[in-house]
Amino acid sequence: MAGPDVMNIGDADFDKEVIKSDQPVLVDFWATWCAPCRAIAPSVDALATQYKGKVKVAKIDIDSNQQVAEQYGIRSIPTLLVFKGGKVVEQLVGAVPKAKIEAALTKAL
Repeated sequence: MAGPDVMNIGDADFDKEVIKSDQPVLVDFWATWCAPCRAIAPSVDALATQYKGKVKVAKIDIDSNQQVAEQYGIRSIPTLLVFKGGKVVEQLVGAVPKAKIEAALTKAL
C-alpha cells in the first residue's frame, strides 16, 4: 500500500533508513485496517514523489513492527513523524490535509 517513491520499512531497518539518514525522513505509522491511514495514503505518496531526492518517505505497519511504534509512543494512527538528524522535529496525528504534511516537510528542509 505504498507508491513507488515510498519505502516500506520495519523495526530491523528503522535505524539505518531513518535515524542515520542524511536527509529528512517522513515516517507514516499505519495499519491495513485503518481507514484514515488509507485516506491520507495518496497525499503521502504524492509528497514522496514531489520531494524525491530531498526527503525520504517511509511507511511502518504498526501491527508487524511494534517495537518502533512503542519507542515513539504511537497511540493512534495515522501518525506522521518527521525526522531530521535522527530526531523527531514534527509530529502529525490523524487524517491531516496534504497541505499540513507539506508544511511539516518544508519546515524540515
